Formats: sequence, structure tokens, C-alpha cells
Amino acid sequence: MTALLPDTAGPQFFGRLKEHLHRSPSKTFEAPGLVLKEAAVLAPLFWRGGEPWAYLTRRPMTLRKHPGQISFPGGGREPADVTPLHTALRETHEELGIAPEQVEVLGLLGAMPTITSFWVTPFVGVIAEDVKLDPNPGEIDEVIAAPLWRLRKEKRHLFQADREVFVWDDARHVVWGATWRMLSQLLEHVEAIGR
Repeated sequence: MTALLPDTAGPQFFGRLKEHLHRSPSKTFEAPGLVLKEAAVLAPLFWRGGEPWAYLTRRPMTLRKHPGQISFPGGGREPADVTPLHTALRETHEELGIAPEQVEVLGLLGAMPTITSFWVTPFVGVIAEDVKLDPNPGEIDEVIAAPLWRLRKEKRHLFQADREVFVWDDARHVVWGATWRMLSQLLEHVEAIGR
């Protein structure tokens, strides 16, 4: 079992993470020649019980796009969104009820293409542990809190292929695909700054 830090260590940890995100930016994936729709997500982080956590969401099985998948809150850019950050914050508010002013944006991860023809820019932000969530039932089936220091990689056979996934605790939730790539980048930063 990993030794946890006192809750007062949270602001210091997130301050170091912010500095590292700016000093050592994540690599952007390439997608030459592809025409992709812009999208953005937010990895909402918080400090609980002496360790950093991230909120993920599971989409309802009734949705036409990405049913049942686990992802960060986010979606496609709309004409009123001035920047990808506006997209990420708007979508997070629509999906989880977290207002933009409740998010301290730390930085961003490397943008990447998805197999569903999106070009996704992932942002990292911090929210207070006690922020009241108001999940939109039309878009969110479950809000999932993932302990960053306890994520582990496993191999799973999904969609006719062996894939690396992230699981934690009892491995009830499985994160793969583009969200796996985003979490991998985030964990590189988390591991680089230490505890």
C-alpha cells in the first residue's frame, strides 16, 4: 500500500504539476492528411485522502456515439467556442455541472486524433474536492473517481485485439483508447514530479 500524504500537500502537488506541464509539454500525436473535427476534454483533478484523483465519466449505452465508454468530460467544438479550452470548460459544465470559474487550469496534454475522426486537445485542471457535481443523465451514466497513484496497466482483449488498459482497485472500470493515451501522458507528468 502506498503511503498517502496529508491533505495540505494537495496545493503543493498541483503547483508542481502545473509547473511541469508548462516546462515539459507532452508530445502531440501526428495525423497528416486527415480531416478531423476539433474537440477538447478536461481532466478534472482533485485531492482526497492524501492523494490526487481524477474524475472520469461513463457514457450511457443508449448513445449513438461512444456508448458505454469511459472518458474525460468533453466534446466537439461549437462555433461559439473561441478556443479549445472554451470547449473543454463548456462541455465539463454541461456534463458534470462544474462551472468554468470552479476550475483552475494547470495546462494541457498532447493533442491527438481518435478513430472517430476527432482531433482532441486534453486540458488538465484542478477543482475543489467538495465541488457539487450535477451529472447530465442524457450524457453521463456514471461519474468515476480514479486514484492517480493507484492506476495500473494491464493487458485486456477488447474488440478483437489485445490492448493495454488502465485499471485500479477491484478493476471494475477499464480505461482504454484515446482516454488511455491521455491518462498515460498525465501519469508521466505525475510520476516525474514525485510525491
